[in-house]
Amino acid sequence: MELGLTDKIIIVTGGAKGIGAAITTVLAQEGAFPVIIGRSEQDNKEQLSYIEQAGGKGWQVVAELTDPEACSRSVKEVTERFGRIDGLVNNAGINDGVGLASGSYEKFMQSLHANLVHYYLVAHYALPWLKTSKGSIVNISSKTAETGQGGTSAYAAANGGRNALTREWAVELLPYSIRVNAIVVSEAWTDLYQSWISTFPDPQTKLAGIVARIPLEKRMTTPLEIAHTAAFLLSDRSSHTTGQLVHVDGGYVHLDRAIP
Repeated sequence: MELGLTDKIIIVTGGAKGIGAAITTVLAQEGAFPVIIGRSEQDNKEQLSYIEQAGGKGWQVVAELTDPEACSRSVKEVTERFGRIDGLVNNAGINDGVGLASGSYEKFMQSLHANLVHYYLVAHYALPWLKTSKGSIVNISSKTAETGQGGTSAYAAANGGRNALTREWAVELLPYSIRVNAIVVSEAWTDLYQSWISTFPDPQTKLAGIVARIPLEKRMTTPLEIAHTAAFLLSDRSSHTTGQLVHVDGGYVHLDRAIP
């Protein structure tokens, strides 16, 4: 299916690693021009090199998105270079394990800045340009907002906020034909996920238990499966889809699931 994304300028926060890297790769394959915003120039450039070696195009901006000023500056850099923004994927974040008993005010607020506040700020600064292009926003979210996980209050709260902002923005931006949707991720294999699994005394047994509870095919979701959905939601092929929380998770959230 031709998605009509050729030469579209699409910002992807955290677009150099994991799910974000899969999204920028797929967007480039579809002819779009993904702009990676991430804290590591080395990681950004490595992903750009991968895209370019495969025949795609892209650009990168180095920014620490927990800094509100960096959110503003990064969008400004994009618009000064390209003069437009056609789409935004809010993706950057980390399940940092700030729990109720183990956390603190400082850690909780830091986690919200790492996982939620920049979703709002990047969208806020990109909005005038998205209005001009009638662009699309995709927010990457997590099942923790709906199922809970235990020991990760701040991340769960941030994802609840991501889901709420998705539907709020979908309503607010109706007059501008800007569509806003979220992809809810459950169990997807990334470097960060591998690092998390390795913290358990018996990582392989823990992983096997998780995989056994994924209804469809008893396997984890791949980042590419999430990326293909993101590309579709950014494209005009999903032209009448907005305010949706799309679960790309093999049925994990909505089919029978045992608490870990």
